[in-house]
Amino acid sequence: MEEGHKRILQRNRVNLVRDLNPSDMYDGLLSKGIFTQDMIDEIKRSGTRRDQARQLVRDLETRGSRAFPALIECLREKGQHSLPDLLLAGEPKSQPLPLPVHVQPVVRPLPVYSHMDTVVTPVYPTQPVRPLPITPVYPSHSVRPLPTPTTPSSSPEREFGKPRATGRVRRDSIQSYKMNASPCGHCLIINNVDFEPQSELNNRTGSNIDCDKLERRFKSLNFIVLVKSNLKQKVSHNRFPGAVHGVDGPNVPVQRITNYLNGQNCPSLQGKPKLFFIQACGGGERDTGFEVTPDKDRPCIGGPDDQTDAMPMSSSSDSLSTPSDEPDARATLPTPCDILVSYSTFPGYVSWRDTQAGSWYVETLDNVLEDNAATNDLVTMLMMVNNEVSQNSAKGLYKQMPGSFNFLRKLLYFQVLPCQRPIQA
Repeated sequence: MEEGHKRILQRNRVNLVRDLNPSDMYDGLLSKGIFTQDMIDEIKRSGTRRDQARQLVRDLETRGSRAFPALIECLREKGQHSLPDLLLAGEPKSQPLPLPVHVQPVVRPLPVYSHMDTVVTPVYPTQPVRPLPITPVYPSHSVRPLPTPTTPSSSPEREFGKPRATGRVRRDSIQSYKMNASPCGHCLIINNVDFEPQSELNNRTGSNIDCDKLERRFKSLNFIVLVKSNLKQKVSHNRFPGAVHGVDGPNVPVQRITNYLNGQNCPSLQGKPKLFFIQACGGGERDTGFEVTPDKDRPCIGGPDDQTDAMPMSSSSDSLSTPSDEPDARATLPTPCDILVSYSTFPGYVSWRDTQAGSWYVETLDNVLEDNAATNDLVTMLMMVNNEVSQNSAKGLYKQMPGSFNFLRKLLYFQVLPCQRPIQA
């Protein structure tokens, strides 16, 4: 597809996902050779109408120059005139309207989309959960039984669609998590600012700014937000590196936090995404970066009030697996699946926070979500955050590189409420 047509689809993705009826498009796109039957079956298996519409639009971008005019023609044939008018409004005025397309199918493979200042911000769906000392963010919908061993892994979130045939599973497309409940989930923000003298840790001036930004942002994404401040520890072996400190000094390993909500310990959250955003130092090292040619990266100089977060984080992690007896085969999902942990910095290095504007990581995360949550998935947006933060320089010298441990199985698109108040810095 031409880049101009791709941009038109991307700009109008929210409207297409909301208004497009994919079932009306399948026969026309098949007869015009844009999709094969296998590709259409794969889209149908992606879930709800909105999930199918999102997948159809995304796959159209890979189907060559005929895909856009074929979509316009199919929409008009089915009487959906408002969408083609909206899409064609973005085309150059001199370009003629698309002509009918009747070609033989051209089979092309669809791409495979690849996917601590102590603010711990997890996200999860709304439903009763056994009270836990620390609670993170996930979407709300009922958990459905896992498939039998004879059915290649179908998602608990699928509402309809043909069952997969036994045998090899196609990997042409990646499904999306259901995020259409209202509210779509819970967000807990733990904001530790004032540390007790015996902890020998510095207070985190500026952390309240991060907390306010995150609270407003996740409310705008239709989460129920709960803020807890200045919590003590109250609570080994780490799958995820790092720990966060209570205001009394002792730390809580990140894996202990994530374990509370994994598929074994919290069955009601099986198959739902659990997200953790951790703004804290990963250690005491200061990264001076490496030299690049001027045209590759233009560093952004940080402010005079930049400070490090004095939050040590273990730089080592044990193996993800340990020897054990193998049980009989059964339908299962891995225990740590559907979890994403995003860190503000690489293990071993400090994380920078401006006492007046908040931390680099949270400020950038907030801005990226504001600008892109309506059109992009979470993993793509976190890559944007990584790139933006990597351009900053503290005191004209020190760098910071965020990263994440991604155990999600699907794309995650946030809800964006239609009427948002402007977020004040």
